[in-house]
Formats: sequence, structure tokens, C-alpha cells
Amino acid sequence: MWKSWRSQLFMAFVVATGTTVATGTTTLAKEQVRVAGLTWPGYGWWYIAKEKNLAPDLDISYQAIEDPFQSFSLMSSGQVDIVSSTAEFAPIGASQDMPVRMFGYGNLSHGTDKIIVRPEISSPADLKGKKVAVMVGGLPQIMMGIYLEENGLPFDSVEYVNVIMDQAAAAMIGGTVAAAELWEPFGNQTLKAIPGSKVVASTADAKWASNALIADAHFINADWAKDKRETALKALKAMYDAIAYWKKNPAEANKIIATGMKMSVEDVELVIGKDGTGLDSGLYPYTFMEAAQFCGVAPGNPPFGQKNGQMVDYYKLTNEWWVKFGTVEGEYPPEKGIDCSLLKDLYDGGYRG
Repeated sequence: MWKSWRSQLFMAFVVATGTTVATGTTTLAKEQVRVAGLTWPGYGWWYIAKEKNLAPDLDISYQAIEDPFQSFSLMSSGQVDIVSSTAEFAPIGASQDMPVRMFGYGNLSHGTDKIIVRPEISSPADLKGKKVAVMVGGLPQIMMGIYLEENGLPFDSVEYVNVIMDQAAAAMIGGTVAAAELWEPFGNQTLKAIPGSKVVASTADAKWASNALIADAHFINADWAKDKRETALKALKAMYDAIAYWKKNPAEANKIIATGMKMSVEDVELVIGKDGTGLDSGLYPYTFMEAAQFCGVAPGNPPFGQKNGQMVDYYKLTNEWWVKFGTVEGEYPPEKGIDCSLLKDLYDGGYRG
């Protein structure tokens, strides 16, 4: 902990009374840390951090915003400090010169995402000229593009239909699209509803796990992190302490996430699992050490055949695909989109999660 147990008790009193306590000429008040992200169990660590008081001198708030671009817009205007979102935004933010930096890899999709084709599609070649459902401008579009190219088709040989997941599943069932990138529970719902449909790519496959494409990440306001460095480090430590707490106390922690996210415990367990391993569901949360290894600021390799420092390769991969899709105009230096120095500071300071 950053504070002694006495300090924690004192700060707990401040929270309980809802007041600022002054002693002599010193005023103690919690520093505000504003976090935004989707209603998604993979970001529920912030609720654990708050509930278990893992950062006693911080007031961490989590605002559920279902449009990531709105979250990043608020970050750019200084209204949000940290955003938990999917990992593809870093090059987009760099292209717009936004003060947004991906500081840590979050959760790896390890079976949650699948490319599913309808029964009439017997080979990848049958997709040529067909409509496929993806989230345009999101990682599902890149996954589909990579799948097509790996199977001998140009990435633009299909028509990409931009729909959210429930609409994508409905389009598959109705036959208006030939394939879709779907995450759970929509993938299994589609497979059950369409006899003969099949999975042709899954993030549980070793190659998708090793390239680490489909993932969540955590982003920080670069200006805020510069001005409030110690506060930022305390917030990050609290998040990773929360993940460690979840791994040791999954049942209790899942209930905290469910309450915070206003969803059922069963839905939380469907995404992040019941036993704290990250291997009994479709989403694998990265510990501090694994995230630091992915960033290249701690020794050793991340899981799933990934390599130390793969964060830069990941950034370049998504940047390359956004150029192909016309989302951004060119390639941008990694330092414009990622910042591993925060995890480095924590590691160099002796923190291990």
C-alpha cells in the first residue's frame, strides 16, 4: 500500500464524513481521478479499486460511456484522465494529435471473438464480393482484413457492413451478410440459430493469441500524466492491485464488478470467468508484470507466445491497417500513441503487482 494503515484509517474517516479535514495549516483531501469506459466487465477493476480502497488518497470515479470516441474526446478536452477501451485507438489519436497515450495492454480476447460464416460459404474464396458484418473502425474490421489476406483474398474484396453486435447477429441470421466478426454471447447465439454455420477464425487460436490483435487497453491523458505524475502512478497501481485482488478473490470481486456495472454476476463470469485464472472464459486480464513485459519495461515474455516489447509492434500493426482502410492518412511514430514510461516507473520503483 502507498499509505500506512494509520493513514488509511484517517482517509477512510474523510470519505465517511464527506468532509475535508484540516490539521493545523495542512488540508488533506482526496485527489480526483476520472476514468471512462464501456459497460464491460473487463474494465471493472476500477470498481474493485474503489470498493476495496486500494488508493486511499484518491477519489477514483468510473463513468460508463458506450461510445469510445466520446470518451477520447472528453480526454482531449481535459475532462477525463484515463480511458479503458479497445486497443486500436492509439494510431487514430496520434493522427489527430490528441493527448491520448496507450500506457498498458489490458485484456486479451482469448476465444471471445470469432469470425463466423454462413453455411453457403464453403471456402474463403466464396466471400469475394459478399457483405461481411464488422465494426468499421474497430478491431473486428482488422481481424476480418487479416483473415481475408491470409487466405489469398484482398482485404477490400468484400463489402464491410458497419453494425453493432446484435445487428450483426441479426444480419447473419437473416442472410443479408455472408460472414461476421462476432463476440460473445452473439457468436454462440448465431451458431445455434444457423445450422451449418461455422467458425473459421477464433481468438482462441494460437496465431491470434500470439499477434494479440483483439484486446482491451488502458489510455491516459498525456498532459494530465505529466502534470500529475504521482497521482497517475497511484491510480495505475490501484488498478493492477485490483486485478491481483480479483485473481485471489474472484467470487467477491465479480460481485463488486457486477454491482458497479449494473449487470448480473453470471454475465460478469461469462466474460472474465469464475476462478481468477483468466483461462476459464474468453477474456484474459493482464497482470502488471504481463503488461510491463508487453510494454518491454520488465524482463521476460508475456503469455500466449507474445514477445517482450510487443506493444510497439502492435501499434505499428494497427497503424498499418488503418492506413489500408483509409482511417488515417499515414504512419505515426509510436511515441505519438503509446507511453510505457508509467509502467516503467512502477517497475523501477519496485512494484510487481
